[in-house]
Amino acid sequence: MTDGQMAEDKRERAVDARTEHAPSSALRRPSPAAMRILITNDDGIHAEGLDVCAEIGRALSEDVWVIAPEFDQSGVSHSLSLNDPLRLREVGERRFAVKGTPTDCVIMGARHVIKDRPPNLVLAGVNRGRNAGEDVIYSGTVAGALEGTILGIPSVALSQAYRSRSGEPPHWETAVRFGPDIIRRVLSAGIPRDVLININFPDCAPAEVKGIAVTTQGRNRQERLQIDQRQDGRGNAYYWIAYVRMRPQPPADGSDISALADNRIAVTPLRLDMTDEPLMTRLAELFD
Repeated sequence: MTDGQMAEDKRERAVDARTEHAPSSALRRPSPAAMRILITNDDGIHAEGLDVCAEIGRALSEDVWVIAPEFDQSGVSHSLSLNDPLRLREVGERRFAVKGTPTDCVIMGARHVIKDRPPNLVLAGVNRGRNAGEDVIYSGTVAGALEGTILGIPSVALSQAYRSRSGEPPHWETAVRFGPDIIRRVLSAGIPRDVLININFPDCAPAEVKGIAVTTQGRNRQERLQIDQRQDGRGNAYYWIAYVRMRPQPPADGSDISALADNRIAVTPLRLDMTDEPLMTRLAELFD
């Protein structure tokens, strides 16, 4: 066998191994008649968007459970509490607060609170602010849906874009108006195992929404990310991670950021498997 044939054989075996261990492509379609929904978020148990998400959930099923963080957990990503105990507090009927992260909340719900009949749909949100582009890496909202997906539960993350410096509240009515129908249609089509659906609603009233776009994950301008240094009353330095205002640049066509800029709802499927297959094949050639 020549060196070229050996390299080709190596690549084929690497791809075969990935295929063998790849997640099932079977589509998951929860039955609306028997659907139990777990609602969580990262803004906390008292967040207005959590009530909006529960309203969306109740438009889909009567069996809705809310299990959310006791305090704001924005930006915690997919962190899991391992060194601190979880505290569970019943806030109301089918409504609980967990002293932990969104990931903790989903596990607490599926493995403890409603373990008698685990949920067959997780809704995370509705986040106060978009989760598009690299935001999905930091987002506790997306992480809640991610954990549901890891547990084998069809999961959807929902976020309402808004300009925090505008002084105007988010257009929650946009998420309420369009969210249930989008989720029904997605569930009817089926969600592959190990895939979650990330939905971002544009910063506009329902009448101004131009449509729904199925998008890729975009890219933000990371040069906006800066460190804001300040001093306390004793002259000691402290710091905030901050975003500075910059002239906007046109986002990439077909991305979630582009859709939101055009007042369209962005529906983005995200995979758990982050392996770059083309580079994996190229790297395999280095280690023949």
